[in-house]
Amino acid sequence: MPDGSVAVPVSHAPPAPAVQRQSEQSRARRLWQYEQVWELHKQGFSAEAVAQRVGISSRTVFRFLRHTTFPERQPRRQFKATRLDPFQTYLTDRFNAGCHHASRLFREIQTQGFMGTYGLVAAYVRCMREAQGVTSRLRKATAPLKVRVSSEKPLTPKRATWLVLRRDDKREEMPADQELLGQLQAQHSELAKAIELSQDFAELLRQRQPEKLDGWLERAAQSTLKAFERFAAGLRNDYEAVKAGVTLPWSTGPVEGHINRLKMFKRQMFGRANIDLLRLRVLCAM
Repeated sequence: MPDGSVAVPVSHAPPAPAVQRQSEQSRARRLWQYEQVWELHKQGFSAEAVAQRVGISSRTVFRFLRHTTFPERQPRRQFKATRLDPFQTYLTDRFNAGCHHASRLFREIQTQGFMGTYGLVAAYVRCMREAQGVTSRLRKATAPLKVRVSSEKPLTPKRATWLVLRRDDKREEMPADQELLGQLQAQHSELAKAIELSQDFAELLRQRQPEKLDGWLERAAQSTLKAFERFAAGLRNDYEAVKAGVTLPWSTGPVEGHINRLKMFKRQMFGRANIDLLRLRVLCAM
């Protein structure tokens, strides 16, 4: 902390028992489906046949087959905003000052406009006790550690992708992002290889370096990473167009933009007028 003291972050409150049981049952069902998909796939069944036998869609079958291990779902619920969020800073300050009674804190924030329930406040106070390592409600002595509001955001796939593909000069302006990227690379050798290949391909496109395309395709094909192997194979199947896209300054972006605008006009006019009015609107807009 700025004053030199040590503070521990308060974790999010765990889900309710009923929600937790429902989540565990859902995970068990998806795990069974995942195991059945791989078992039938190894027996030679097609994706459609596997989907019919397991009772899921073909899209889910293909998604399961893309993962050699069971794909866990991102636990988003614990990061959902609650009515308590605007009052967390006040609660942590009062808790650090020695007020550890949930009922008293509940009454205090009620006067400040809190519209939530007592159980929400009690759960947060329990999380603050657990962060300090204090399990007894009767302990009134000053805790050895202060608590602070947890500001860490979950590293979602979207945020991780943005972190990896961000330009170097922009990433250098954010030391925390640079440190987080280093932690990702240190987690696993395959993950580090994937990050390196992604950054090299992004740089190849941004700087228009067609001479490096063949080398990158070779590295991706020999990376033993299934996603990059498939991506490299797809680029090789349309190699001339990919090479032209990296070399030439032109793109189909303007054409795609016009097509998008035409589709928007068509959908706005659907069921309202005939083709003559649509034609006039398109001519006036273009």
